[in-house]
Amino acid sequence: MSDQTTPAPKVVSIGDSGTGVIQAGQKLPLVLVAGPCVIESEQLLLETATAIKAIAARVGIPFIFKSSYLKDNRSQADYYRGPGLEEGLRLLSKVRSEVGVPVLSDIHDAASATACGEVLDVIQIPAYLSMQTSLAEAVAATGKVVNVKKGQFLAPSDMVNVVGKIRAAGNDKIILTERGTVHGYHNLVVDMRALPQMRSQGYPVMFDVTHAVRIYGLPSADPRGGQPEYIIPLARAGVAAGVDMIFIETHPDCANALCDAASMLPLDQLEKLLLILKRIHNTIGGESE
Repeated sequence: MSDQTTPAPKVVSIGDSGTGVIQAGQKLPLVLVAGPCVIESEQLLLETATAIKAIAARVGIPFIFKSSYLKDNRSQADYYRGPGLEEGLRLLSKVRSEVGVPVLSDIHDAASATACGEVLDVIQIPAYLSMQTSLAEAVAATGKVVNVKKGQFLAPSDMVNVVGKIRAAGNDKIILTERGTVHGYHNLVVDMRALPQMRSQGYPVMFDVTHAVRIYGLPSADPRGGQPEYIIPLARAGVAAGVDMIFIETHPDCANALCDAASMLPLDQLEKLLLILKRIHNTIGGESE
């Protein structure tokens, strides 16, 4: 976009007095969104959220906890999909109240929007549903922050239309997330140009680095189902290109995780990476160029 049409950068506030309010946007501290791909158990959820909160506090980086109550896009029907809406939201509400951090999870259908809005601080529209108008409208109507993952099939400029749907429904608390673009079969490639291009639309941009290294078509537990060795270099590149938030799925025992085992970052590697990313973000001043 030209300077004449570029909107003023939007600051999005996440959380409340119970969790602390996090602000995301240009020239603000880098924000971390992290957690296991899917809710596996109450104990794992609480322990992991507590551990990430402690890591984020040591690094000095704002933290939003993420875990999916339902992964409705698993490649086979018998793969673990999570505890479902009711139980998943109960557990995320417990993380929110006991750990004291804002929470984010995916939504898959418009009928779930009201329930999600009662618990979640950020409602995430998955990449493969990013063009679903009824879903965007229902999530927008909750008044909560809406995180939309750019579809693997979309150009960055196409997100203008997605933003337009949410704004037309009366909500401008929007985050846009890059998670890679289909490059041939099964592979995703991150075009770093997408980050400043989406950022020019005026909303905070997040980079989902762990989903970008997933190799589709293979079970997520198969070691060939991801390339986690590229998480660190891609994360460094993404923050240097200019993002406001970083999305990292992490787990204390990736090899035995029930979803995305081959593409999550081991929890014991998170702190070192965050220290690097914070330095990069501070060096560029949160600017995209």
